[in-house]
Amino acid sequence: MKRLLVVHHSPTPSVAALTEAVLAGTRDEAITDVEVVVRGALEARAADVLEADGYLLGTPANFGYMSGALKHFFDTIFLEAGGALADDGAASAAGGGRKPYGLWVHGRYDTTGAVRSVQSIVQALPWTQAAAVLEVLGDVDDDATAAGYQLGGTLAALLSY
Repeated sequence: MKRLLVVHHSPTPSVAALTEAVLAGTRDEAITDVEVVVRGALEARAADVLEADGYLLGTPANFGYMSGALKHFFDTIFLEAGGALADDGAASAAGGGRKPYGLWVHGRYDTTGAVRSVQSIVQALPWTQAAAVLEVLGDVDDDATAAGYQLGGTLAALLSY
């Protein structure tokens, strides 16, 4: 059985609604043989990452950046999970395996910096973006929750084959 790790920071009703939609998609009845493991960003550990076959990440956009909780997750797991550093200590393109990941970000007015900050770190992990980033601005409506469901379902379905 494949394992999909969902790491999120969902401190507001809007982000929580997206998280629930993504999780519902991962558990679609048509998807089999995928175990979904859900961790808050402050609770997730490197062992969770190493045991997973794919990843879904969720965060609010805070002051043009990912949440501090998701940043803490990356700080905690980066090297043990295979993160690559350049000689100057900056994140470097990773080599090796390419496990799929997806990302959702909610912001009131802008998500650009939050998406960029996550992608700059993830590109140094042995992961590959497997779905378009779900960026939601303002209120979470039916279209946003449907897109969240689709993101969760897409990542889980990729692992089920």
